[in-house]
Amino acid sequence: METNRYIIDFYNQYDEDNRLTPQHGQVEFLTTMRYIERYIKPGDRVLEIGTGTGRYAHALARQGYAVDAVELVQHNIDRFRQNTQPGEQITIVQGNALDLSAFADEQYDITLLLGPLYHLYSQDDQRQALREAIRVTRPGGVIFAAYVISDGCLIDEGFNRENISVADYIRDGLLDGQTFAATSQPKDLFELVRKEDVDRLMEVFPTTRLHYVASDGCALLLREAIDRMDAQTFALYLNYHFATCERPDFMGLTSHALDIFRK
Repeated sequence: METNRYIIDFYNQYDEDNRLTPQHGQVEFLTTMRYIERYIKPGDRVLEIGTGTGRYAHALARQGYAVDAVELVQHNIDRFRQNTQPGEQITIVQGNALDLSAFADEQYDITLLLGPLYHLYSQDDQRQALREAIRVTRPGGVIFAAYVISDGCLIDEGFNRENISVADYIRDGLLDGQTFAATSQPKDLFELVRKEDVDRLMEVFPTTRLHYVASDGCALLLREAIDRMDAQTFALYLNYHFATCERPDFMGLTSHALDIFRK
């Protein structure tokens, strides 16, 4: 299986460990944890595929859950191990979301796929990662799959911050000039999708969707305002976000979405 060197090089220099630390980044983390905690039960076993530096895996291990983790990038594995505290029931192995053959069928109650689908560029690979996550999950178990959403990123990084040139993306074939649907290759790092793309991916699997969540909502678009909020205002904003993050009219504005489904 060919390793995507663009991903290795990116995460070797990117501060993944602190991505969810600023107040605006906490929106995604707290939202995801809120839904995990809705379904996880005492004694459940957890697998996190593409754990990064282990923000979610460690958080759950510190709550007393047994967590196994898989990560592609050695740099992230090193940070994961540095972050491990005494008493955590946690393991990590180097591996690829497309091949979890080291893990037996139907082992886990909660399976987290919170990063690999950001970096898979064909429907076949995306479905293979989902298929593997489903395979290792017990019947009745719950799987959390995260995606990068094209319109939220285009609004924020393109039209708002001008970190990317929308016109150049259209010229180079990364955006359709009529529909503004995104196309990515490995060198572009991130696969950008819309909810209808996620729906098409999932239609072949015999699973039941529990929630589809705008996991960070407008947090990246409003990052400066959110980071300036005092604790009381931020708590109020979180309450607003939690109340609206499943509204269909928010699904295109978010930068990240979480698809939660039962096997």
